[in-house]
Amino acid sequence: MKKKVLLMGASGSGKTSMRSLIFSNNPASLTARLGATIDVEQNHVRFLGDLILNLWDCGGQDAFMDSYLTTQRSTIFQHVGVLIYVFDVETNEMHKDLEYYRDCLDGLRQFSPEAAVFLLVHKMDLVRDKDATYERKKKELQEQSEKQGQAITSVTVFGTSIYDESLYRAWSSIVHTLIPNASVLSKHLTIFAEACSATEVILFERTTFLVIATSSPPRSPPPEAAPFQELEATRYERTSELIKAFKHSCSRVREEFHSLEMELPEFSAVLDEMTKNTYVLIIVHDPTIETAALKLNIRMARRKFEELQGLT
Repeated sequence: MKKKVLLMGASGSGKTSMRSLIFSNNPASLTARLGATIDVEQNHVRFLGDLILNLWDCGGQDAFMDSYLTTQRSTIFQHVGVLIYVFDVETNEMHKDLEYYRDCLDGLRQFSPEAAVFLLVHKMDLVRDKDATYERKKKELQEQSEKQGQAITSVTVFGTSIYDESLYRAWSSIVHTLIPNASVLSKHLTIFAEACSATEVILFERTTFLVIATSSPPRSPPPEAAPFQELEATRYERTSELIKAFKHSCSRVREEFHSLEMELPEFSAVLDEMTKNTYVLIIVHDPTIETAALKLNIRMARRKFEELQGLT
């Protein structure tokens, strides 16, 4: 099953850098070496089981954008599952950017009216008052989207940067819309969390470490978890970012990353392979639960999650 993902936006907005960071495991420090995308660069990324992301990274130069919207219109906008349009937060040509964006919505209305739309206000690390800037841009983009009518299923706006966890938050949300059984996975992760007496369980895609599904949070978090409540809003994407950074460090010393165990005074955590396409992270605040027991539970649950992902 292929899902077509269009990645569009003006030249220099950061599309290729974010794709490199998420799908090629390159650190942010190396993205400056990447050149501009010429026309359309296609990548097929096997994600879960038979789910393949057909990622179209579209060059943002005016000549290419004009071609996408005229002579290549049907080719570009047919069978689209998700459109990701990237706006440089500091662009001086926002008016032209918005005009191209509205034309892209017209293309989706004509050929892929069910496509989801994600708008990334990118390079947020360059602005001082991030919250106010993001809210202003978000309002503007939502107003522009609403002017195009109700033909588009949904429009979601994120503020992103390659230098923090915000990019993982946005892309996890994007990918989540493409996974047909995400709710089923979440249901079984909740059952698994209860069996482990875990505070929370998170399922990550193996290569990108984007969040696929999470267990439902407990109705009453354990008292030991209270010091970490302020991290709740960004805990998933922050974990993705840290694990990717750790994997890159391992590769630099020619070591392969397999699993991770942490036993701290406040909590214990085990990160291990769940299936050939996923990793699972278990967080436990009960000090009486051994990490060896958590790893045993993962081994016992593997077959079930392989079945859920169509791997058996």
